[in-house]
Amino acid sequence: MSPMNLALPFAHALVAKQDLPIPAWLFAWAASIVLVVSFFALSAAWRKPQFEDERWRPSAAWLTAVLRSWPLQVLCGGLAVFLLGVGVYSGIHGTEAPDRNFAITFFFVTVWIGFPFASALLGNVFPIFNPWRAIARVVGGAYGFVARRRPGHLAYPEKLGRWPAAIGLLAFVWLEVIYGSSGGVAVGLEPHAAGVAACVYTVYTLAMMALFGTEVWCSRGEIFSVFFGMFATLAPFGAKEGRIGRRRPLAAATRWVAEVPGSTAVVIASIASTSFDGAEDGAYKSGLEHVGKWFSDAGVGPLATIRITDSIFMIATVLAVAGVYLLGVKGMRSVPGAPAFRELQRGFAHTLIPIALAYLVAHYFSLFVYQEQAQFTYLLSDPLGTSTTDLFGTAEYGIDFSALGSNLIWYVQVAALIVGHVLGLTLAHDRALVYWSDYRRASRSQYWMLAVMVAFTCFGLYLLSVGGA
Repeated sequence: MSPMNLALPFAHALVAKQDLPIPAWLFAWAASIVLVVSFFALSAAWRKPQFEDERWRPSAAWLTAVLRSWPLQVLCGGLAVFLLGVGVYSGIHGTEAPDRNFAITFFFVTVWIGFPFASALLGNVFPIFNPWRAIARVVGGAYGFVARRRPGHLAYPEKLGRWPAAIGLLAFVWLEVIYGSSGGVAVGLEPHAAGVAACVYTVYTLAMMALFGTEVWCSRGEIFSVFFGMFATLAPFGAKEGRIGRRRPLAAATRWVAEVPGSTAVVIASIASTSFDGAEDGAYKSGLEHVGKWFSDAGVGPLATIRITDSIFMIATVLAVAGVYLLGVKGMRSVPGAPAFRELQRGFAHTLIPIALAYLVAHYFSLFVYQEQAQFTYLLSDPLGTSTTDLFGTAEYGIDFSALGSNLIWYVQVAALIVGHVLGLTLAHDRALVYWSDYRRASRSQYWMLAVMVAFTCFGLYLLSVGGA
């Protein structure tokens, strides 16, 4: 059985519009009703904050000892460095067909989509698999052994916070979705460009780790550590003072955003980048063509026109998502007893993290299922895509597209959006009870966040209903 050809329009693990089991508007109304009912239920029954305390409980000491043992650290770190090397080599020396090259699926599906899912379920699992952290720790250890002292680092500017990660997140998506566009259709980034980009990012990351320290840069500026760590705050597992333990799900999200500048930007960038990726060939298609015509008429080349137009729409999406959220925050300021706008803006940003995860699930769920079949069969056996190797005897396998029915995909997508927004609404209500001791005022303040959640839900459903149609 030869592998089925799968071009990689990463935006669209979506069902075509004609496959929807019931009209999209009916789903939108149903989702909005669920949010409204949830809002009134929270207002009536939830009168004291529950998520300010993580209720962290340490797990068995042996579990911490195993998970933090140096053999496991070396094994996982070494595997990560090896796979990074395979991805870089495959990208630079392998086939330029995106669907046949290990690099594209590994970087943009297995890692970029897989780790957020794993992090939301299991906690912050990425550090042990972070190849750049592994390299930096080895180099730092070698330096300390030779120089007999720890390497010195510059103090990281606290005001900079997580802004480097937020900007890097948008740059990563721009590279994948916009730079990898050609002829008006997203065909995926060329493997060679992905391999070169991975090399450039490796040099940049190691340089920043050398300047500011490995752990500091991972918690502030390293794109993948920050992005995956954001979703890990939703998980029921975490680490504190070197111990692995259990905690109340969602509770860790509050401090992740509120304590570090730029964290709000990371959450907004996540929602906006996924939204743009989902809208590029659907909701934005006619607009992109219309604006692109202006540049074409002005004499701009075809490829430059696509990239400029897409960049404009991507920036507009970021501003729109930020605007909707800030409008909700501005509305809360009208409730008597409200704190300063800046405090509200940072204090409620964590409520968007479940929405960011919901958007990822809704837009990439089926792509992940399909492409991981390829990843663990013919791409692993023939990473260069040259049809000259069959390392594990699976090079002739293909993707079973019947594994997921179109209705199942749609139901998973809708369920993800609804659950994500209900969780966001719950976090917002809980946070309001911290700022307003009077639960009536707290509930009044959340009329605005309810509007924000309904807006994001309907927008997400709209993207799904027109995506790729």
